[in-house]
Order: sequence, then structure tokens, then C-alpha cells
Amino acid sequence: MIKMQNIWKSFGSNQVLKDVSITINDGEICALIGENGAGKSTLMNILGGVLPADAGTIYLNGKPVQFANPAESMNAGIAFIHQELNLINDLPVFENMFLGREIRGKWGRLDLEAMMEKTAEMFRRMNLELDPRAMVRDLDASYKQIVEICRAIMMDASVIIMDEPTTSLTEPEIRRVFQMMETLRDQGVGIIFISHKLNEVMDICERYMVLRDGELVAEGKVRDVTTDDLARFMVGHDVRTEQLTRSVRLGEEVLRVEDLTHRTAFRKVSFSVRSGEILGFTGLLGDGRSELFQAIFGAEEILSGRVWLEGREVKIQSTGHALALGVGYLPRNRKENGIIKDMNILENASIVTWPLFAKRGVIDKTRQQALFAEQREQLGIRLQRITDSINTLSGGNQQKVVLAKWLGARPKVLILDNPTQGVDVGAKEEIYDIILDLAEEGMAIIVLSSEAQEVIRLCDRALVMYQGQIQGEVSGITMNEHDIMRLATGGLLDAS
Repeated sequence: MIKMQNIWKSFGSNQVLKDVSITINDGEICALIGENGAGKSTLMNILGGVLPADAGTIYLNGKPVQFANPAESMNAGIAFIHQELNLINDLPVFENMFLGREIRGKWGRLDLEAMMEKTAEMFRRMNLELDPRAMVRDLDASYKQIVEICRAIMMDASVIIMDEPTTSLTEPEIRRVFQMMETLRDQGVGIIFISHKLNEVMDICERYMVLRDGELVAEGKVRDVTTDDLARFMVGHDVRTEQLTRSVRLGEEVLRVEDLTHRTAFRKVSFSVRSGEILGFTGLLGDGRSELFQAIFGAEEILSGRVWLEGREVKIQSTGHALALGVGYLPRNRKENGIIKDMNILENASIVTWPLFAKRGVIDKTRQQALFAEQREQLGIRLQRITDSINTLSGGNQQKVVLAKWLGARPKVLILDNPTQGVDVGAKEEIYDIILDLAEEGMAIIVLSSEAQEVIRLCDRALVMYQGQIQGEVSGITMNEHDIMRLATGGLLDAS
């Protein structure tokens, strides 16, 4: 059992944790939830030995402990699966599984065969079809997450902290992770589950703890609350769940594609979107929608088909060409594709528009900062200094910075691939309002999302993809999860 008692932590004048006390029991899956910036990661970084507490005590099985670094926490049986995956892309999977705990044979040499066999044994135990010799750089985000989870299991941890473990996973993979968690719980392992997906909290957790503004504001049994209750605890007020209806004023057609075909990911796709319209694309992960819009944006090769922008046929050769034509693309998976971690906030927010501010290769910083000041006000980006690292921002504010990067280019059509992935319920509502405002101003918006509820709430109509093709369309107030799922799994809607 782990108990954190009266924990305080500040960064300069910013008080991040205020007298927080929590308990994690053996054999229990406990949710730790709260908005981005509520203090969840800081509290877990203290437990994981990444940060020291300013005050307070950690008890492990009733005995006070102190962790000066992550290794000491790990040796005490606490495994931390960070939201930012700690894998080395240039090493194979089996070597990543044993980082810091390498098996050595004679003369101190690494016993690669032993590490490979133990990794293969773990994957067989978890029913995973994954080659231990595969290079991590060749894995998609979902399998990188699964490797992290398997590594924690191999450490024989008594407590596992899972920070947003399902963000990049498909539904079957999420089920598999949940099965792993239940198995570990039954073996007496305590699990701290950090997630913004409140339906998952209801599904897998027995108990919840809610942080808001650095304080523990609610805790109890999951069976005694609803997702609406949890959302209210997190933000301090009721959260909208109804469809975001608006008076739609559609203009001229902005983008039209006909019979667009890719070598493997999609085929014969045709659709159009008009000024002021929010068009959704949804389905199951792997349905080809991300590849479709990467191709439209010039990042994937198109085998055949035609594209029109504002009535003129175009052949987009590159992402730079797409941007010049008025197409913006906010990619999925902000951590890997949206932000540049070595740059500050201002640089991340303006990298797409640097050519607008450059004279003879020198950036006009006055103009650059003036534009970002407007975007910061428009998007409600909360930050300390524009020169701070992008990593200092919460997930929701990072996503707004990525959005600012594209809005600075003033695109005619904006493609948003999973625009609220990894952000909390409060930031999600703010991003929805921003999207609605952009459509109101006449921008054509295309939203790619795996969340049926998001599509229903936000979009005027939605196209559902199945195995690389458009299976059907849903629209207006008649959109519902049942019809979307039916189309996403290859079915057809009733003619009535």
C-alpha cells in the first residue's frame, strides 16, 4: 500500500500541489483525474522519484520512504509509465525492455539471447504478436505503449502508474490493456490510472480521486458516480454534453475530391466541403482516413483521382504546396507530430508562418510576436512566458499552440486530425468553441475523430469510413452512435 500524506509542491510562485493526501491499496485500480494543469503529473512525478516534494511524506506499506531519483522509486516496486514514452527508437524492442536492468553473461557482456527470450515469453503470456527483434522506430504509437506496459510488468512492480495509457490505442488494444490491468490487480498490484476518458474510468476503475487547482476535491467509489459527476468535479461546474447546435450558413464549395485512391490505405474516395461547414470523418482506427488527408495535404502519394480547391483542379506536390494553396493540417498525436519539444512556445506557434516574417532570411520578431499575441487572446492560451519551453504547457494549451501555428497561415480549409486527443474535458469544450467560431467566420473545417460523441456534438454531417472507403453518411440531429458504429463495421443504414 502507498500513502502520500500532506504533499505540497510549488514552482517559483506557482503553487502546484496544496496539502494533497491520497492512498493506493494493493490489488486496486484507482483513477487519478483532473484537468490538465491540475497537478496529477506533478504528484505522480513525486511518487516516481522524478521530483522532490516541498513538504509531506510518502509511506510504503506503513513505512516512510524518500525517493531521490526514479531508480530508487523503481527499486521500491513503483513503475511509472509516462505519457511521454521512454523508449529508444534506435534499439530493438527486447533491449528497450531491459533498459537499466540488462542481463549479462560471461565477462560482463550483454546476454542478448536471454533478454530476447524473456521478452518473447512476456509477449506470449500477454497474447501479443510482436517480434522482440523489431526496431522501436518501426512501431506505431499503440505498440510503443504496449511495450512500456510489458516492461513495467516485467519489473514485478507492486504499484504501476499509468499516465494516459490508452490515448493512441485502438479499441481491441484498449481491451487487451484492460485485461492486463485486471490480471495485475488480481495478483495484488495497485494501479493508478490517469485518463481524460471518463468512460474508461467507469469501465476499469474501482475508486476515483479528483484534483483541481492542486487540491484533492473529491474521492470515492466509481460505482457511486456518473461521468457527468466526474466531469463536474474536475472543472467545478456542469459540462455541456448536448449537441452543439448552430445556425449553419454554408458558402461556396472549397474542397472537392473525386475517386481518390492510394496504393494501400484508401480507394475511390469522393466528397466535398463548403465554406462554413464542419465535416466529420470517422470510423475505426486503421480505416484509412488519416492517410487520406495526409495525401490531400501532400504528405502521401496519390495513385489516382482528382482534387479541386475553390473550383480549380490542383495537383498538390508537397505539404508546402498545400499550405500555399490554403490547406492547413493539424496532425494526430500531438506529442510525436504536432510540437517540436526543443523549441519554445512562440517558435512552435509560428514555425509554419516563418516565411511571412522573414526578410532576407531574418525573422521580424516584432510582427511574429504581435501575431501570436492576437492568437493567444483568440484561443485563450494560458502560459507564463512565450519563451518558455512548449513542454511547460498543459496538453490542452499545447494543442491550442499547434492550432495557432496553422491559423497564422489563414487556411481556406483546415483539417483537424483528432483535435482533442489527450486533452481534458474543460480544454475540449474550449477547442470545440474555437472550431465553431472558425466555421462561423467562413473557414471550411474537416474533423477526423474516432470518438462518435465528438463527431455528433461538433459536426454538421459526417462520412463514416470502412476499410479505406466511405461506407455512408450521417447528418444533423439524427446522427447517433448506433448508426456510426454500424457503418464503421461494414454495415448499411436502414433505407427507412
